Amino acid sequence: MPSWSSSPTSSASLAACAWRVLAAAALLAACSPTFNWREVPIADAGLTALLPCKADRADRAVPLGAESVKVDMAGCDAGGATFAIAHAYANGPAQAEAWLAAWRTATRAQLVKPGESSDMQLAETPETLQRATATPAPLRLEARKQGAPTVQILWFAQSQKDGTVALYQATVLGTPASAEASKTFFEGLRLP
Repeated sequence: MPSWSSSPTSSASLAACAWRVLAAAALLAACSPTFNWREVPIADAGLTALLPCKADRADRAVPLGAESVKVDMAGCDAGGATFAIAHAYANGPAQAEAWLAAWRTATRAQLVKPGESSDMQLAETPETLQRATATPAPLRLEARKQGAPTVQILWFAQSQKDGTVALYQATVLGTPASAEASKTFFEGLRLP
């Protein structure tokens, strides 16, 4: 049984033990990952995303064409970038295509403002995502501008059993500290 007397030997060993505990705590804090990947369900449409941190959630009305649409968002900041997924429902394929077109147009307009000289480099490429609808097809946008954060966006949709279409915009804003973070985020999008 240990003795709790105040002899110099036990005080010294207690101090040494305390220092070891503090050193271990400091090492554990230093090992804390910048990107702590976790699966996050997005809305109730079934999409699961990998986010590098605990997600904050919000919703807001977004003008898509002539309509104001409720968009749910989940996202977080990690390693110098924001990772986010926005989600809305369209009543059917025609509305989904119109809304995604309006969403892309509005996003491009935010990136390249009229009247400003722009050295913004935009690159759009078709994308594939397992179980996403073919129409509207997944589309990826990458935007780079000197002195501005990099923006990577993936728009996609999925038909639902009730005839509605779930619309998504997955975004990485900024340049993550890890070169693999954006790839992990986009490859971690899983439709049911």
